[in-house]
This record gives sequence, C-alpha cells and structure tokens, in this order.
Amino acid sequence: MACFLVPVAEAVVTTVIMKAVESKEIKSETLKVEAGNDNFETESKIPFSRKLKWLNNMLWGGSALLAFEHVWNGEVVPWFPFLTAVSDPGGVSAVLSEMATVGVSMALLVTAVWSVIVLVTNSLEKKAFKTQSSSN
Repeated sequence: MACFLVPVAEAVVTTVIMKAVESKEIKSETLKVEAGNDNFETESKIPFSRKLKWLNNMLWGGSALLAFEHVWNGEVVPWFPFLTAVSDPGGVSAVLSEMATVGVSMALLVTAVWSVIVLVTNSLEKKAFKTQSSSN
C-alpha cells in the first residue's frame, strides 16, 4: 500500500546529504594507470558524493517502480486520500504496519546492498593505489 514511502523518505534525506557532501568535497587522489602500448591514463578515486548518488539512484528507482506497481493494482489513486486502504477507518493501522515492516525492510536491504558495493569499491581502489605506490 504505502511501503514505497519509506525508501522515498530515505532517498530525500540522502539526496540532501549528497548535495551537502558534494559542495564540500575537494579534489580526489589520482592514479596513473598503464593503458597498454606504453600509454598511461590518469584515474582518480571515486568521490563519496558519487557513491551516495548510487544509493539515491537505487532508492529513487526502486520507489518509482513500487509506486507504479501500486498504481497499477489500484492501491494508490489520484484522488484524496490517495491510498485506498486509508479510506477504511481500520486501514490506517494496516498502512502504518506495512510501512514499518515492509518499507523499512526494503530500505534497509537497499542500503545494505549499497554498503557492500561501496566496501568492494573501496577495497579495489585501495588495492589499485597500493599496487601503484609499491611499483613507483
């Protein structure tokens, strides 16, 4: 019914944080990488604001798909009270219960997957910079 509202709320918060981090970031470390044929390319570490953008894209995209699915099934309508379950007096508790269980679970799962992606990316960056610094 309204489970998609929890990831939307998280996406709003992380978007604000991303914009704040983006404005405070300084130039990132650079790495000179051999591209073959004695050519070199300069690579830099991925800034944290870009990694936060990955989370935002996951949250906004998933929420949009869920909202579309709820509209498709008639659970969300374009007139007040927008959620069909809320028109029933006992439906408010069902909506809040679903948001507290399903919505929070989805938001936590997306954030956990993003965290693993960031940890792997950080590990690969650290390994690349360590290899580069040891070869110099």
